[in-house]
Amino acid sequence: MRADTAGEELVDTYQEAYENPGLAVAVIDGDSVETMVRGNDGNGDAITSETRFRIASMSKSMTAASIMLLLERGKFDLDDPVVDVLPEFTMADPRFRDITVRHLLSHTSGLSIRTNNEYAFPPPRSAEDAVTALADKTLDTAPGAQYEYHNTNYSVAARIVEVQSGRPFNAFMESELFDPLGMNGTTATEGCSEPADGLASGHEVILGLAFTVPEMPGTCVGNGGVVSSLDDVVRWVRFNQGTLGVDLLSAESLEEMHTAQPGTDGYGLGWEVRPEQAWAPQPFIGHGGTLATWTGDMVLSPGTGEAAIVLGNSVGAPRLLSTNLLAERSGAETTRMDNPLTVVNAILLGLTLFLGAVLTFTVVRARRWAVRRRKSRRPGVALRLTPLALVTVIGALLPTLIGVQGGSFSFQYWIVAAWMMPLLALLSLVCLTLGTTAIIRRVLCYGKARRQVE
Repeated sequence: MRADTAGEELVDTYQEAYENPGLAVAVIDGDSVETMVRGNDGNGDAITSETRFRIASMSKSMTAASIMLLLERGKFDLDDPVVDVLPEFTMADPRFRDITVRHLLSHTSGLSIRTNNEYAFPPPRSAEDAVTALADKTLDTAPGAQYEYHNTNYSVAARIVEVQSGRPFNAFMESELFDPLGMNGTTATEGCSEPADGLASGHEVILGLAFTVPEMPGTCVGNGGVVSSLDDVVRWVRFNQGTLGVDLLSAESLEEMHTAQPGTDGYGLGWEVRPEQAWAPQPFIGHGGTLATWTGDMVLSPGTGEAAIVLGNSVGAPRLLSTNLLAERSGAETTRMDNPLTVVNAILLGLTLFLGAVLTFTVVRARRWAVRRRKSRRPGVALRLTPLALVTVIGALLPTLIGVQGGSFSFQYWIVAAWMMPLLALLSLVCLTLGTTAIIRRVLCYGKARRQVE
């Protein structure tokens, strides 16, 4: 069914603002499903409701449901210690024995980016490898003491599914979740960049120019590896609304997944309880997903039957669109959709061109600079090199700010910056390479000029 004109305009406005090459959108209201598709996939084919997308962290709701399936079969309880359910699980911190299955699914285990860098390369290749990699890690806080969204929680949960079911994670989800719900176009990969049948590449979009690029390598098993279509995510949402697959999982388990857990600020089990909206009769639950080249969001009201789904094959702000679509249907005012990255990227490009020109000029003029200072004392010359050194250091450190804001420092964030903010990486590279070149050339030319004087 086609969507109403206002909904179509919202999708068009969003696509124009965020320049998504391809979008697949659905609005659900009871038995009614209104779909809107835009653009093309990475192969140039028109987007349809069956086009496959990486749904990133929206996958967590499916991992949580897999855990609940095993729970209902008597395999374990939510509050059982992980070490009892997964004997291979160990850490270099005695508190790890207190981590429960609930802690994993609610991101309250104590696992943190500060003690477990999820962006380290090379990434673990499987759920088993992700668990093994924790053996020499510590916890940042005691289990249950603090909420911190950390993808590794769900990779450990995926390994629990494998061990307790005796099957690979994807095989379990396909046979126990996807097939019963008719989600025939849905599968899951262990790696974020692992190929999947029928899946075209996602995109980087820079100042209006879209480039098909492979996804950044990473461990996505359990936390973000599901590949699905709009039609299948509609089925998944209806299952969570209790109108499809009613015999698959009990209403009590679904309600538990949708309920904010102790110690969190609104996170359930694979779902977020979103802030109340004045125009909504009750809070929505939802979950977004973002990778370097894909993004998406799903939001639903368990009580009213309303829901919205947005899938995109580049980055954006899909939660903004999904919320606006539901607000529009309620007659409420929608939020303006502007892409701040457009301004940020323009500034980064301007800085790159300006600093590139200045530093290149500095390199070319190094000999003249040295000759003019050939009689100066070395401490004074070193002081004059300080601005160049500062530019060089800033260039080296800028990409690491991606991790520093979360409490993690690593030069491997250069790789993350190259995928997530390529113009930031380019600016940093220009500052680092040309700044270093300028310093070396000035020092060499100064040394030569001094020898000629002496």
